[in-house]
Amino acid sequence: MDVPGGDISSHEGPTVIVECTPLPLKARARVFRDGIDVIVPSVRRTSPDALSPNAKTHNYLNLIMGDLEVKARDPEAWSVTLDVNGNLCEGMGSNIFIVRDGALITPLTKFVLPGISRQTVIDMAGELGIPAREDDVALYDAYTADEIFLSSTSLCMCGVSSINGVKIGDGKVQGPITRKLMDAYAAHVDFDFEAQYLARL
Repeated sequence: MDVPGGDISSHEGPTVIVECTPLPLKARARVFRDGIDVIVPSVRRTSPDALSPNAKTHNYLNLIMGDLEVKARDPEAWSVTLDVNGNLCEGMGSNIFIVRDGALITPLTKFVLPGISRQTVIDMAGELGIPAREDDVALYDAYTADEIFLSSTSLCMCGVSSINGVKIGDGKVQGPITRKLMDAYAAHVDFDFEAQYLARL
């Protein structure tokens, strides 16, 4: 294979392959206006005793099965699985946070992939003086939360409007804590990711 500078077969050192996929900005724009509707599938997240979720691999089959179940019920909904103990866990490429009494709670690292966006949210909370902790998050905790949002590489952060049809908090897509964190996140990355999505409406 001819490449600038010589034959790739004679190149020494590791080969790096980069795959670029455009973000589905138009398809997801609505969730920044209306919020994400989350449905919890019957498929549970693989137990960490069987396969640690802390290792980022391409083995998403477990999460894909949960997502397929949810999409069959509502093509616009996002899935968030339960862990083996029945607590909220994670979605396919997303972490979940609930806000209760001004504090953030997110599922235990033992059961989820501790994503970079998740850690960025936790760091932003620390800078803003917002208490944040890892803990078990039962469905009841989510149903009665003041606010809920998801974090992910592509979303950065986005508010959740309902879980299993139960409206979250007062119905505002971005509650006050979520809004503070989103603004801090945008300032941290020096990019208004929310406006990027909303511009596609």
